[in-house]
Amino acid sequence: MTKLNFGGHPYLLGFEQLERLVERTAKTAGEGYPPFNIEAVAENAYRITLAVAGFREDDVAITVEDRQLVIRGRQPEDDGNRVFLHRGIAGRAFQRSFVLAEGVDVAGAMMEHGLLHIDLHRAVPDVVVQRIPIGRGSKG
Repeated sequence: MTKLNFGGHPYLLGFEQLERLVERTAKTAGEGYPPFNIEAVAENAYRITLAVAGFREDDVAITVEDRQLVIRGRQPEDDGNRVFLHRGIAGRAFQRSFVLAEGVDVAGAMMEHGLLHIDLHRAVPDVVVQRIPIGRGSKG
């Protein structure tokens, strides 16, 4: 398999970070817990929904670090008084990461019925046409 090299293509000027972005995204692709959905709720709005049954709002932290949305969850330690005959509800710690495009910001988050909803909004940049003057070269 050939590795893509975005920085070396002559028509992709200034996209050196894209290669790092693809590599960072590939590292998080193998995560399986907690399950999640991503939906487009409007033309420039998205929602990420994670299934976090058993977690409270205080057990989950949401941060944006270097254009990367990071959701971490950790439940308090069990006091040991409960005896499970079967434990099928996962309560393990987790970390889920999503790389955000430039201009995509977190609009808010809420927990509802064991689902964590994180709303994202993309700001649409103004179209700018810039005329570049052409100077004369000097003879000398």
